[in-house]
Amino acid sequence: MTGTPQLSWSVGLIAAMVIGYLVSWIPGFDPNVFGLSPRTFGGLLGIVTMPFLHAGLWHLLANLSSLVVLLGFLLVFHSQKALEVVLEVILLGGILLWIFGRPAIHVGASGLVYGLAGYLIAVGFAQKRFLELIASVVVAFLYGTSLVWGLLPIRPGVSWDGHLAGLLAGVAIGIWGETQNRDPAAPSDDFPRLSID
Repeated sequence: MTGTPQLSWSVGLIAAMVIGYLVSWIPGFDPNVFGLSPRTFGGLLGIVTMPFLHAGLWHLLANLSSLVVLLGFLLVFHSQKALEVVLEVILLGGILLWIFGRPAIHVGASGLVYGLAGYLIAVGFAQKRFLELIASVVVAFLYGTSLVWGLLPIRPGVSWDGHLAGLLAGVAIGIWGETQNRDPAAPSDDFPRLSID
């Protein structure tokens, strides 16, 4: 999958998040009740709905601005498996949060944002590719302080455990993906590798 199909699902993902927010404007209806509530039967649905629900416009815009940048990097460096990575991060991050998260209703795409950042950084270092390493450093620089602060339980109402679950999921998926189906003699794209000996 390259080109138009990749762009289509990426735009569809972002549109679904915007629609999820717009639904909250329906009087008397709060879609955030479908967020992820750890260790509850009803909260299982939140594993897949959480990224599409947001607490407000600023929450949505903050997540979308980060998500667009990270999706761009993902599509440039891993276009063949980008959709797979997004789905795996959503599912694994959601499952980790459902199992280990604190009791609350978790909403927002920040777990996905942290997961994509973790994936890109882990794979960039694992593959030792110059351009991908640069992208990883840009990701770390742009989101570095917010990545770190977002992982700490210091701001009320912030799902730091959702951020952590997403980050761990992205790193795990990146590392696991590098240990599976990886032929060092056959790189998956045309980007140059670093020779670090």
